[in-house]
Amino acid sequence: MLQKIAILGLFCFTMLANAEGGYDTLNPAQPVQNPEKIEVIEFFWYGCPHCYHLEPAMAAWLKTKPANVEFIRQPAIFSDVWAKHAKAFFTAEALGVSEQVHADFFDAIQNKKEKLLTEAELQKFFAAHGVKEDDFHNAYNSFAVYTKLRQAEGMGERYGVNGVPTLIVNGKYRVSATSAKSQENMLAVTNELIEKESQGK
Repeated sequence: MLQKIAILGLFCFTMLANAEGGYDTLNPAQPVQNPEKIEVIEFFWYGCPHCYHLEPAMAAWLKTKPANVEFIRQPAIFSDVWAKHAKAFFTAEALGVSEQVHADFFDAIQNKKEKLLTEAELQKFFAAHGVKEDDFHNAYNSFAVYTKLRQAEGMGERYGVNGVPTLIVNGKYRVSATSAKSQENMLAVTNELIEKESQGK
């Protein structure tokens, strides 16, 4: 029993020590899609007010991020509702309209208080952004979207994500508002880690 307590205490100390630098270290590290780039993954949920409040800073950061950074948005799935919004995200990707609808989807849920959960509700939203009804239904019910949705279900656990927004840098580091001490500091910590990884290459 004492040995278990000692091990647990060591684990907590290690997590706190890493968090002092504004991040937690992933063990084991996860593979990245493109080894030639520094990968940054944003785990988010459209229904999360904290993700919504981070979005303007994220949008500004994307305009100035280093050229060697590969940015990936990754919808987190922790419930059926989160899964429905993730499916909407992957549908937008399949239709090639992600950048056009991303901010508006946040706005519709956070400010206009729309649910956007059913296929009919989502079809109406996409139609307002110029997507034809047949194109929407084909993408929404496609095998490609289904596959991405299934893959997304295990992504949070794989990266040790237990809340959003969370940023993963190069498969090695996890940055959250808790580890970075504030939501505002998350991108500053991320930039430091990008610089660290860039020097390593």
